[in-house]
Amino acid sequence: MQKLSYFLATSVFILLVAYSQRGSIALALLPSLTDRAMAANVTEDLVDGLHIALCGAGGPMPDPERSGSCVAVVAGKQLFVVDAGTNGVRNLGRLRYPTGDVDAVFLTHFHSDHIDGLGELATLRWVQGNNTKPLPVFGPTGLGAIVDGFNQAYARDSIHRNDHHGDEVTPLSGHGMVATAFPLPGPGAATTVYEQGGVTVQMIAADHFPVTPAVAYLFSYGGRTALISGDTDKSATIEQYAQDIDLLVHEALSPTLVKTMSLAADRAGNAALAKIMTDILDYHASPVEAAETARDAGVGHLLYYHVVPPLVLPGSEAVWLEGVDEVFDDYTLGRDGSSFSLPANSKDIIQTRSSL
Repeated sequence: MQKLSYFLATSVFILLVAYSQRGSIALALLPSLTDRAMAANVTEDLVDGLHIALCGAGGPMPDPERSGSCVAVVAGKQLFVVDAGTNGVRNLGRLRYPTGDVDAVFLTHFHSDHIDGLGELATLRWVQGNNTKPLPVFGPTGLGAIVDGFNQAYARDSIHRNDHHGDEVTPLSGHGMVATAFPLPGPGAATTVYEQGGVTVQMIAADHFPVTPAVAYLFSYGGRTALISGDTDKSATIEQYAQDIDLLVHEALSPTLVKTMSLAADRAGNAALAKIMTDILDYHASPVEAAETARDAGVGHLLYYHVVPPLVLPGSEAVWLEGVDEVFDDYTLGRDGSSFSLPANSKDIIQTRSSL
């Protein structure tokens, strides 16, 4: 008993000393930890193949586990981003993706929660990569006005950064973005919008009416395929191009939860919010409808993203997923950081992270 008392007293003393010196200890560890953080690059550890990570798994409403819509795609040695919602680019950093190495961005449509991080993404890509050419951005017709607006909004910022850091770090030739827009493909059709280094990206029409244009993207590399739906209702065209693909990254909205929110807003006297909650029901797929698409297309795995509404209350995930298991059971409810690897020329679908 005496030895135990001595051990406990000694342990408490050591903990108190360590706590009192926590600043000094942190300072001593800082160089090695900073070196590791600065050198971190998750893409260097990836096998050749197609890799998908959710840098933003949510919609426009705040959710502590799901930021604005953002999907990172690594295909071979190339890094792409599909949509640039709030906090997505910062999550790229948390996931150790090199923002300075982003080769291109693909926008599905022009709702604010899919583009509001675009200026920050372009700026960090420019500065962190010392890029001498603007960030390429691909999307449907109307993209030019979006990119021009962000370039104008960030014009003074680029001058200030160049004045401060010089051409060696922030060459003015590399700031901003350059747009490449394509007409909306017709029903059942696809347009190849990118083909380089063994990577093919096809644009297909989504059904987000009255929002138009709205598109989805099919990525192909190394014998592997992943389709990212963007915002859409259940779509025959998406099902057509999802046939036998490896990974379907599909948005979904729970009608049950959204209707509950609409009624609550109405009772609270917030007519505007109640109308919004009613309006959004008719241009998003439900979780069950997304599962039906995955089942009927014979996809390898379904990854839910653009999860609406936020799932913050106990039991809300179970309500959101109600009925899904009866339709298709090979799925993942995405969170920020949810990641999958599809090694080239194989059938493996490997979940590498479940969250940040």
